[in-house]
Amino acid sequence: MSKITTELLLERAVPRSTRLRKIETLNLSKLQLKTGDLDPRLFSRLRHLQKLDLSDNLLDKFPNSLTLPDLRVLNCNNNKLEDVTALKQFPLLEELTYENNVYLTLNDDYKVMFLLQNLRLLNGKDITKLANHVRRVNSRKLTSKVTAHWEKFFRDQLPEKYTAEQVKSIKKKFLKSVQTNVVYGPSSLSEFTRWRVKMIAEELLACSLGLELNTDPETEEKMDENEEESTESPREAAEDTAQVTVTSSKRKRNNSKPGSGNKRSKSQANTEEEAVVSPRRSSRVQDDSAPDKPRTSNQPAKEATPEQGAEGTHKNGEQFPKGQSNRRSSQLTGEQKSPEQDNGVVSLTPVKNSKGKEDVSAEPLHFLQCHSKGNSREDFKTQLWSCVFEPLLDCGARKDPIVSSSRTVATCGGESVCLIDCETGTVLKKYKVATEEFFSVAWTTLTMVISDSRKKSHNILAAAGRRGIVKLIHVAADFCYGEIKAHKKPIATVCFSPTRETHLFTASYDKRIALWDIGIPDCDYNFKASQLLVLEALSIPLRMALVPTCPDQYLLAGCEGGCFAWNIKLDKEQKSRPFEAVFQFPDEDGGMTTSHRVDGLAFLNDDVIVSKSSKLGCIYLWSWSRSFDAKGKGCQRTTSAVILAELEWSMTDLSYLTLSTCPAKDYVFCGDEKGSVWMYNLSNYSTAWSSAKGKRSERRIPPTQILKWPELRENGEQLSEVLINNVVSDPTFTYLVVLTSVNITAIWKKS
Repeated sequence: MSKITTELLLERAVPRSTRLRKIETLNLSKLQLKTGDLDPRLFSRLRHLQKLDLSDNLLDKFPNSLTLPDLRVLNCNNNKLEDVTALKQFPLLEELTYENNVYLTLNDDYKVMFLLQNLRLLNGKDITKLANHVRRVNSRKLTSKVTAHWEKFFRDQLPEKYTAEQVKSIKKKFLKSVQTNVVYGPSSLSEFTRWRVKMIAEELLACSLGLELNTDPETEEKMDENEEESTESPREAAEDTAQVTVTSSKRKRNNSKPGSGNKRSKSQANTEEEAVVSPRRSSRVQDDSAPDKPRTSNQPAKEATPEQGAEGTHKNGEQFPKGQSNRRSSQLTGEQKSPEQDNGVVSLTPVKNSKGKEDVSAEPLHFLQCHSKGNSREDFKTQLWSCVFEPLLDCGARKDPIVSSSRTVATCGGESVCLIDCETGTVLKKYKVATEEFFSVAWTTLTMVISDSRKKSHNILAAAGRRGIVKLIHVAADFCYGEIKAHKKPIATVCFSPTRETHLFTASYDKRIALWDIGIPDCDYNFKASQLLVLEALSIPLRMALVPTCPDQYLLAGCEGGCFAWNIKLDKEQKSRPFEAVFQFPDEDGGMTTSHRVDGLAFLNDDVIVSKSSKLGCIYLWSWSRSFDAKGKGCQRTTSAVILAELEWSMTDLSYLTLSTCPAKDYVFCGDEKGSVWMYNLSNYSTAWSSAKGKRSERRIPPTQILKWPELRENGEQLSEVLINNVVSDPTFTYLVVLTSVNITAIWKKS
């Protein structure tokens, strides 16, 4: 029997009423209501209902025929809604809230903005301008693209006289093709775009071929072709207000004077136990109790004391609910920007070389200032440390069929973690913890059980830093669902196992690397994390890499005091393990040494490792198998790395300018102290290195290209002393994300 009766409706009316047709405000919250409890026959009698509260129930969808013709305000917070298209039956709706419905995404926000023409407020935010853009500008663009696709590929396939079967066949092919090939806007909105493209395509077919239009579950679009485009551009409509935006330009060959580049903004803890609070260390490894030193010996670095927070607490200014409950927070969602808001624009001055020709094969797309402390536009000191591209999800309609890799990247630095669409420069999400300084982020894909025991893949982001705590964020749900107190000292870097999606490695300033099983959260986000292994290091681990051919058996780490390897096979009883091998490299005097800082480490392919720096101006490429086999023959704990080649790089003595690789394209990337990105295309060398007796390249390999830092100006003053902390490309090398020491995220696109 339904929980909702006439008596209940009369009792829950505000104020109480004696007639259903007189009720204007109705509160049905916290009644454990399910979709089947909403009886359309009973609700059809609420002809004058204007405000309805259905929050804190168990609704997974709306019935299609509730018939509330005068409904203006609807609250659906804290339910289990999976779809919003049924809301089109409330055409007069002006205010809608559905926060804390974890299965709804940004795509659903855009759907309701299109379907509900009178909607003004969504989840408490004024969406009037953005909604106008979605309904008109977005629709025009998509209609133009859909029409062009039909005209170019399908119109001529139909004969002058066609049968119903031919029409059915061409319709099926056209709908599939147009949803696959028509792309517009950020990849985070690909589901919404496909939804609209299908709708527009069906309307086009109905008009062109006289087919019956399927309006369920979609509504026919109404467009005013004569209305001016008075709203923001697609990029402006979704940009976060704290971003720095620039225009593209040419660049020169760096004829400017080299900057000192020796000054680094440092963070320092307020206690001896946590003296080391940044990945930056002195040029020589100091005792743990010693405060951080400048990156160079001739210039002191500026110190910035972070806000102190209780080490044992859970919150400490966190702007996002930690917990095991089914809740959604708007703090993680990207803020929509109105044209009245100040952009905090930094202009990019065009610079040409003497020949007036382009010097590189990549164009700058965006320069973003989205990690500012307190959202201050004056913050050009926050260091940005880590970025990683989001993996693609193979889950039916949610997967974008166009791209083979994601264009969404997670970046971290200071108190925030951001998700950025590389093509549009839109900050899609932002997560902040006021007392944290994030050093590292990593992605994994978990298969989670949702309602009715169904399983679904979701991307989970792990973020960690100074407090030694790992935050676990369900990005699609805009929800930080838990944390792991992994270490008592800062975490320098984290990475997930490529074969075991719940296995997370955390490398800390306590000179330990821990392996965790983070578990899989249930539908209420209850989860259990457990420590599986602890790897003992002789110095602070800075970078980690799992061996591609045996990721469940060996892990490499670049540390303050050398490069080490551990056996991580879990069938062993020993839970705390020393390193199994330490690798020797050439030193500046021509000898071999194990005692050197390795601040860059990555695999170029299954065997070739790229690492830096045991001496100035050099990046080594060496063989894992041949180096480790040599260790095995003599059962030694120390073995010489079998060097395959050296890459020519900057002669700076600054540390912690890390490198990365793009294995699919045989590329290596590394930034320098002048804001430049050194790029090495090694595809011509990889074949020779793969042979068992591959010889070492005699001469240093120069960079294929060097991307020069363009002239950026803020309030007329040029940004100088730009250090490149990290450079990462997506798997197909379409986008290059550059993280700097001046709170600027630069995004380049390969030409």
